[in-house]
Amino acid sequence: MTKGPVRLDLAIGYALPRVGIPAAVSFRRWVAAALAGRIREADLAIRLVDVEEGRALNRHYRGKDYATNVLSFPAELPEGLPKGVKLPLLGDLVICAPVVAREAREQGKPLNAHYAHLTVHGCLHLLGWDHEEPREAEAMEQLERDILAGLGLPDPYLDA
Repeated sequence: MTKGPVRLDLAIGYALPRVGIPAAVSFRRWVAAALAGRIREADLAIRLVDVEEGRALNRHYRGKDYATNVLSFPAELPEGLPKGVKLPLLGDLVICAPVVAREAREQGKPLNAHYAHLTVHGCLHLLGWDHEEPREAEAMEQLERDILAGLGLPDPYLDA
């Protein structure tokens, strides 16, 4: 298995009951796999939310009035840092647990595999990856496939 960053500080917050949500150790494994070979140190937080909070955040930050599966909030580093100084702060992921569960059911995917995919997807956004243009989307999706395969998980884009 691919090793993650040399130092990973991961905080996980639950804004809803943990029933049906993967264990913190799973999220740590998925984050480490997403960051492996891309960053040496990382601080990030994952917050698991309900539909109401997910919708409010998506509406406020993206202008879209519905709960989405994952939102990525890259860290804004303070101005005035000396040139070349890099802080390990990556940012935050917000995962809407009911949306993830519904999508997994609708798509016939194992719930943990869908959580793994969305965690990896969100981490790649924190690292600056995007999928607005077709070529970017293709590259990002292939990287996600590779990371998930390294975790022994199926291609999340099959039957998508």
